[in-house]
Amino acid sequence: MPLLDVQDLHTHFHTRNGVYRAVDGVNFSLEKGETLGIVGESGSGKSVTCYSLMGLIPQPPGRIAGGRALFDGVDLLHAAPAQLRAIRGKRMAMIFQDPMTSLNPYLRISEQLIEPLLIHEKISKADALKRGLAMLEAVGINDAARRLHYYPHEFSGGMRQRVMIAMALITRPELLIADEPTTALDVTVQAQILELIQRLQHEFGMAVIFITHDLGVVSGLCDRVQVMYAGRIVESADTRTIFYTPRHPYTRALQRSIPALQEKGKELYTIQGLPPDLSKPVAGCAFAPRCEFATDRCRSETPALTAVVPGQPHAHACLRAQAGEL
Repeated sequence: MPLLDVQDLHTHFHTRNGVYRAVDGVNFSLEKGETLGIVGESGSGKSVTCYSLMGLIPQPPGRIAGGRALFDGVDLLHAAPAQLRAIRGKRMAMIFQDPMTSLNPYLRISEQLIEPLLIHEKISKADALKRGLAMLEAVGINDAARRLHYYPHEFSGGMRQRVMIAMALITRPELLIADEPTTALDVTVQAQILELIQRLQHEFGMAVIFITHDLGVVSGLCDRVQVMYAGRIVESADTRTIFYTPRHPYTRALQRSIPALQEKGKELYTIQGLPPDLSKPVAGCAFAPRCEFATDRCRSETPALTAVVPGQPHAHACLRAQAGEL
């Protein structure tokens, strides 16, 4: 049985302009120790999917409109608040997108770092501080004994992100959700953070969901990749297949947008147009208005996520590719 099994997840936001269908029928599973990448443009539903699993959707205006998410047999979407609190922060943890705003500026790093231990493991503050110090050293913070008692503003962006990683991993969770953990960092620090997450994953034997809009990041980090667009998964496969034999035009367009793959001196490729307004019904394939291969059928018929070969993990939601036309 997989560690996490998500079926038909729907998350909606009720606004003055209508119901915004941020996640619209998402299905995936995750095995113990596996790394799953979720990629797509901003607004595709990546973060909302994982916030739904963690019980962090603000209600109202948000609402889990349907589906289930079994974590080791417990349905996270319908669990009692006390049951969810016992899992969140202990067995499931999350690294948030912006380290600059994820830490409380009024509290010392030590207080924030050891809070999960005091809540979930009921150990003394002295023992918690020892483990906190060891975790700061594990994530590569020099002079950790002194810096443990610093305030967040006394750390650089990269160091704050390391603190966030230490906080997420201090209880040795079974599942770590990393929500674009390198977005606000420079390229050198990005590489260090990714290497750190990989090393600690192997050390702790945990599963990881890695959310990003950068296909280049997932290439060396993830076992499988889910490509999201307009709240739905449009392609799913192992990482090698996604990179070498993508089937959905959106996946191909994302690959063409990687700057490192562009021919020197030529204009960078961009995907024309904008994602659809999810507060309004989307007719047909959501990517059709931006797709160079779209036909009238694509604009009227909604494609289902279908396996390329029955029983195999590679699946996509493109009508023309399913018909063998692409």
